Amino acid sequence: MRTNRRQEAEHDGPERTCVATRVVRSPEELIRFVVGPDDTLVPDLKRKLPGRGVWVTACRRDVEEAVKRKAFARSLKASVRVSPTLADDIEELLRRDAQASLSMANKAGQVVGGFSKVEAAIQQGVAGVLQATDAAQDGVRKIGQALRRRYGENASAIPVVAALDSSELGLALGRSHVIHAALLLGPAARACLARCRALERYRAGYPERDAPAGLTHMTLAEAGTTTPEPQEQERND
Repeated sequence: MRTNRRQEAEHDGPERTCVATRVVRSPEELIRFVVGPDDTLVPDLKRKLPGRGVWVTACRRDVEEAVKRKAFARSLKASVRVSPTLADDIEELLRRDAQASLSMANKAGQVVGGFSKVEAAIQQGVAGVLQATDAAQDGVRKIGQALRRRYGENASAIPVVAALDSSELGLALGRSHVIHAALLLGPAARACLARCRALERYRAGYPERDAPAGLTHMTLAEAGTTTPEPQEQERND
C-alpha cells in the first residue's frame, strides 16, 4: 500500500525537481523515467509506468546533461543502464507521438492542410496552426497576416508550432508534402497541439534557460511583422 501511495503522489503532485538542473517545474514540463526489469532506464512519457521515477526537464539539453552527470543513478541510488542515445531516442518517441496524434486528429476531421484551406480555416477560428520546419518565409508571413486579420491584437494567443517537416506533416495527413496545417476546434486537435508543442520545446528548450530559436519560438503573427524576405517557391501542399 505504501508503494501505491507513493506512486499516486508522484503522478499527481504539483511539482517535481529536475535531476540535471535542480529546477522545480510542473510535471507537464518534465519527462519521467523509471528503471525497467533489466535495470535499463526507460522514459515514461505518459507518466503511467509503475516504480519509482526520476524527472528531467523535457528538453534535449537537460537530458544530455543528466546522462553526462550520471544523475539518474545518483538520484535512484542504484546501478542503472542508460542508453548513450537516450536524448535521440526520446526525440524520436516524441516525433512519432506528434505524427500519430496529427493522424488521429485528421481522421477526426479536425485538421485541414494547404495554404488556402488554412487561411480560410483561420477566419472560422482555429485551435492552432502547424507549419513545416522547412516552410518558406513568405508563406509564414502570409499566414501571420491572416492570423492578425482574424484575431487582431490577440493573434499571438493562437499557438503556432513548427515541429515536423513537410514530409512528416504530409505522411501524417496522407499526402506527399504539407507546409501549413490548421488544427480546428476539438479534443483530438488539442491533443495533437500539445504533442507537437512538446516536440518543439524538447528540441529548443524552455524560455527560462534558452533564447528563442528562430521562427520555431515565434508566433506566425509576430513573424508577419518583420520585413518580408524575397518570396520563395513553395511546394504544393
